Amino acid sequence: MSATIIDGKAIAAEIRRQVAEGVKELIASGGPTPGLATVLVGENPASETYVRMKRKACAELGIESFGHEMPAGAGQQEVEALVAQLNADQRVHGILVQLPLPAGLDEEAVLKSISIEKDVDGFHPINIGRLAQKGREPLFVPCTPAGCIVLLKESGAQLSGSRAVVVGRSNIVGMPAALLLVKENATVTICHSRTKDLPGTCRQADILIAAIGQPEMIRGDWIKPGAYVIDVGVNRVDDPGSDKGYKLVGDVAFEEAKEVAGAITPVPGGVGPMTIAGLLRNTLRAAQLASL
Repeated sequence: MSATIIDGKAIAAEIRRQVAEGVKELIASGGPTPGLATVLVGENPASETYVRMKRKACAELGIESFGHEMPAGAGQQEVEALVAQLNADQRVHGILVQLPLPAGLDEEAVLKSISIEKDVDGFHPINIGRLAQKGREPLFVPCTPAGCIVLLKESGAQLSGSRAVVVGRSNIVGMPAALLLVKENATVTICHSRTKDLPGTCRQADILIAAIGQPEMIRGDWIKPGAYVIDVGVNRVDDPGSDKGYKLVGDVAFEEAKEVAGAITPVPGGVGPMTIAGLLRNTLRAAQLASL
């Protein structure tokens, strides 16, 4: 029996509807129009696309957006000076520095320079530190990992007491996803390139989050029957038969995995829409906090 396909587009659409209502209510009550500033350094085509999508989404929900593009040769002081300017701008409630930054820039220093109250990406060291501590709550949680948890809950996964495996340990997805699962009382294993018997470890997972950046690396026979599979990967692979000459696939071999899993996210249409929806929700929350 094939797995239930978790519809990230539909779940994200409902979050966006709620955010749009929240924006209207905030403005109607005399609060500010939520504002999101994006900072793009360099000319990474993928990053340019992501920023465009985020700004378009803001416009659709009544959130004001402020775009800032800097050349690839921008220095550390220039980037941090722009962030400081945005920290002081009362129209801006959220600041998003698009990652990755060009080589030579200190990513952590840039993220640390963002005001914690405007860290809608959830990457500030203090927010991540609070996420890692029992009894502490961050102001904002990274959008993609948070979206993974929402997808699991919406699809009926029981997180508490489950055995969860996260494949990938990046600061953006893998590690925060693992920390969020721990907060949900799951028993979590983090896997990576040096994990021994990765297939065997994956087969133990009631919940599997794949965020390793390798196209279709996780095969169907790595999946525990009935498991919930969240595929964060977005990989471009050659496809001569398509108009674009390529197709997008996840980190999981979808056609194989869907015959074993209980529920699985597709690529595209799974985790991706949740990331932008989460960013918009965080931006609204930042504006609500600023209005208190």
